[in-house]
Amino acid sequence: MESEIQLKNEELLFLVACVCNFWSVCLCVCVWLEGRALKGGDGGGGGGGGGGGGMRTGGSWKCQLSRTMRLVLRWCRPHRAAHRGRVSQLWSYTKVMLKSLYYNSLTDSDTLFDCMFEPIYWIVDNITRWFGVVFVSLVVLLTSSVVIIIYLFVMPVILSTYPLYWSCWHLSCGHWLLLMVVFHYYKATTTTAGHPPKDKVHVPSVSMCKKCITPKPARTHHCSICSTCILKMDHHCPWLNNCVGHFNHRYFFSFCLYMTLGCVYCSISSRHLFLEAYDAVESYYQTPPPEFTFKETTAHKCIIFLWVLTSSVTVALGGLTLWHAVLITRGETSVERHINKKEIRRLQEKGRVFRNPYHHGGLNNWKLLFGVETRSHWLTRVLLPSAHPPKGDGIVWDCFFSRKDPMAI
Repeated sequence: MESEIQLKNEELLFLVACVCNFWSVCLCVCVWLEGRALKGGDGGGGGGGGGGGGMRTGGSWKCQLSRTMRLVLRWCRPHRAAHRGRVSQLWSYTKVMLKSLYYNSLTDSDTLFDCMFEPIYWIVDNITRWFGVVFVSLVVLLTSSVVIIIYLFVMPVILSTYPLYWSCWHLSCGHWLLLMVVFHYYKATTTTAGHPPKDKVHVPSVSMCKKCITPKPARTHHCSICSTCILKMDHHCPWLNNCVGHFNHRYFFSFCLYMTLGCVYCSISSRHLFLEAYDAVESYYQTPPPEFTFKETTAHKCIIFLWVLTSSVTVALGGLTLWHAVLITRGETSVERHINKKEIRRLQEKGRVFRNPYHHGGLNNWKLLFGVETRSHWLTRVLLPSAHPPKGDGIVWDCFFSRKDPMAI
């Protein structure tokens, strides 16, 4: 027994419109051809036998085309159930054949948008991959320029005008922040984020990677820029030219935190110098302009550049640091945040509650990130440079489940 494929309303309306348009065009062509044939016959009768022979010779192709169109219309008449059934079967078969090339039960709007934007993703991935070195060089260049300007123009003013205790505080705080920024940026760029072992057979996994065709452990995601799976992947950072994952997540967040604090320190410390330099630059356009040496004009421009750069980085990087601080408090990564939001909406429609299995409480999440096990570790592992590895191997995770409010799966 043949099963007929039900057409959607849009497809049915489109098919009806096409048939009606085709029927109208065929009818108009037939009427036009028959009218031309009748006119040619009248003219041939008045002109004699020779004229009639010319009419039959000249109008033969029109008669043949008109006969063909009538046959097509006769074949497409609604009462011919056999032909109509044949067309329906042909249409159904063509539709099934086309859908078999791209359709599956997991296809949704997200899959459609991914397919549409795949060329854009490819361009962005390749640009990010090749320009990663440029971004890293830019970070090194800008940071070095800020340090040089501070040593040449800010520190001499602080040491010559501030009291001794303030000078000691600036020297110690500024160099501590510089040490923390340089150490964590170097470790974040050179430390691998972590990859699932490919030589082991028995690896705890929750799914298979469609790109690597290998088992994918929990919290592992594929990076299209690095072309590999990353343990506890957060995102691919072009400013590090590296993925942020299990083994360098702490270095990345510490770099963002101390870079933000360093920019705040530079902005506050040079605010008076910035105002003086800004007034001096505005006075360049007075008539007559004040006389400044080359060293003084260079100092004015460098101070303005320093303050504008550090203030801008404070706003931009400070927002990113706060966002990652919220994610760490919730026990999530950037990728898991998007996944959990969809899961929360899906379970709310079913009247169920989603619980993040990797959320151990706000303070415990911070301890897991920084590797804090004792009180002294807050000093030796957070406030001072430390290269200790994170807890766990990034493959097996301790999940927290509450029996009163179980996680919906």
